Amino acid sequence: MIYEVTFQVRVTDITEGKGWYQTLLSREPDFVPHEGFAEWELIPKCWLQVAEGTPAESSGPLRLGVMNIEAERERLVKELKIDIFKIYERPEVPVKWGTFSDPWGNQIGLFEYLSELEKVGKMNGV
Repeated sequence: MIYEVTFQVRVTDITEGKGWYQTLLSREPDFVPHEGFAEWELIPKCWLQVAEGTPAESSGPLRLGVMNIEAERERLVKELKIDIFKIYERPEVPVKWGTFSDPWGNQIGLFEYLSELEKVGKMNGV
């Protein structure tokens, strides 16, 4: 039985990496157990670890659900200076999505449910 999940990205400089991910996630890490490492609990029992080290080639994408993908893209372009990324939709898929890279090459994706009812349900754990 799987009861928890962690996803790790590596950055070459933990100070820069921690700052970049603090901006991405709009908050400080939840746990910094030692030098060169920081963790955020994204949702209950789902952790993002940022570790200092050699980034893995083509890691990810780590996909994060957001309420408004266009607004979040605008914020990230402004605050993190990422390149504008394309947002995709397909009639048979209930979300729209887009992918970008952090400064170390780790792939990060955002997605937004198209149904307002589903968005509210997901936010409320339904």
